Amino acid sequence: MAVSNMLFDPGLISPEAKAAFPEGYTIRPLRRDDHARGFFDCLSVLTYVGSVSEERFLERFDWMATQGRGIHYFVVIEHEGHIVGTGTLVAERKFIHDLGTVAHVEEISIRKEYQSKGLGLKLLNALSSVAKSVGCYKSTLGCSEANEAFYVKCGYETGGRVMSEAYEGPRPAYERG
Repeated sequence: MAVSNMLFDPGLISPEAKAAFPEGYTIRPLRRDDHARGFFDCLSVLTYVGSVSEERFLERFDWMATQGRGIHYFVVIEHEGHIVGTGTLVAERKFIHDLGTVAHVEEISIRKEYQSKGLGLKLLNALSSVAKSVGCYKSTLGCSEANEAFYVKCGYETGGRVMSEAYEGPRPAYERG
């Protein structure tokens, strides 16, 4: 199977979500050439990303575009040829809720100099439009207490705790995510 330049069909992002971005800003699926456009610089605002070569990025991209197709939806905000925001939706197919699909929203990251411009809310709305397009019945996300108010403002409700279990040896907190 040939790998597309885009991770998924851009038509899954609603026209309304696309039109909500200010002039000069574009919301779109992750592309194969986004390593060079600052994708990892953008993600590093959120957490430790490590040293990911273009070759390793392309291996992961190609896997997500083929074996992971229909599960992984990475969107980016592009401005003047650079990635200034990104977010991820993972579609989990379930046996409960009449074989429903839940969207897990992850890795919402806006470069520091672009924060407080409403881009985070617009990014979440774009991911919600993708979730609806692929048949998800709800979206969930985990966040730090410091970010809870932002997500409540965006329409999310607090609903419990997110727990995790690390499978690697001890590492500094900034590397654990």
